[in-house]
Amino acid sequence: MFVICTNVTCCRGNTKVSPFEGAHQRNLRSQAYPNQILLKGQLITRPLGKSGPHATPVGLELMGASGMYHIPASDAERLTFLDARTRKVGPDIYGDSEDLLSKWFAANPSKRNDIFLATKSGNPKQDPANLQGTRAINMTPDYCRDALEASLKRLGVPYVDLYYIQRLDRVTPTEKTIEAMVQLKNEGKIKYLGLSECSADPLRRAHAVHQISRVQMEYNPFSLNIESPKHRLLETVRGLGVAIVAYSPLGNGLLSGTLRSTEDFTKPGDMRGGVPRFSDDSFRTNLAKIGEIAKAKGVTPAQLTLAWILAQGEDFFVIPGATKVHQVAENLGSLDIIVTPEEKKVIRQASEKVVGGRFPEATMEYCFADTPALEA
Repeated sequence: MFVICTNVTCCRGNTKVSPFEGAHQRNLRSQAYPNQILLKGQLITRPLGKSGPHATPVGLELMGASGMYHIPASDAERLTFLDARTRKVGPDIYGDSEDLLSKWFAANPSKRNDIFLATKSGNPKQDPANLQGTRAINMTPDYCRDALEASLKRLGVPYVDLYYIQRLDRVTPTEKTIEAMVQLKNEGKIKYLGLSECSADPLRRAHAVHQISRVQMEYNPFSLNIESPKHRLLETVRGLGVAIVAYSPLGNGLLSGTLRSTEDFTKPGDMRGGVPRFSDDSFRTNLAKIGEIAKAKGVTPAQLTLAWILAQGEDFFVIPGATKVHQVAENLGSLDIIVTPEEKKVIRQASEKVVGGRFPEATMEYCFADTPALEA
């Protein structure tokens, strides 16, 4: 689930145009992103799909803060972090993010109206020791409703702005789930609908039932699958006017520039040890090129990667993870970076050499998933 702040006191308030940015840089930005606008004291925003509000293109993923990569910090430490930056937290699979945010809302009741709040369902939490095993994906209408009710209770709020189906279970017709989501919308419990890790066909069918505002997919220089002619997902998303929210834009830390060896992600509680891309042989191969380009440009690998993703189009948003305030500040710095056509080309060439899958085989079964047609 994620949170998009819409007030200068929250995340948007920290995505201002750099005070050091000159007229030439602003002109380059306006040429590169003609539909971006500045609000509330030079806040960079983009439209979140045809039906959505404007929001900042760089957000914050709190999955890592809830223990997917390590044993989570104390509530006091994490609440301090949320006081500084808030945008994204997690649904039933992602630990205690909703409970944590509930505590933050209780301490900051006036902030709820400043935040665009989203959550996901369909991927119940499983034993971390069984990540290679069978997934318990569930997108039935009943589970869709039950999961949202549980999220609202954990969050302590009457509604969320956006509700995603996180994974398609390959059994339930998409139309049935969307109909249940529309009922939840009519009850005032959600405002916008989204899908995650879907294929093009169920997206079109879902959109025929109700406007889909956003599709959340993994996208980064090492995960360009949405562009594939096989999937045609990016083509479909753009044809429908749906925004693309790129999760894991830094490749679960692979593109952050902070991972030096396998010891950095084999600590207790870190799920990345079971990801093929992080195996011994793959890991060393994937590290080098982005760092070389970033160093030559005078930015960090994370900043270059995020800027490269945002340069793919104004319908792209990124939600990188962070557990420290300085990491969020670094990520927001990507908004001040213009990626040249040559740099875009070089990064794409590097992406062609990536080795290793982005998920274990059992999980990949539910990526770009399809669903059966609705029987007449």
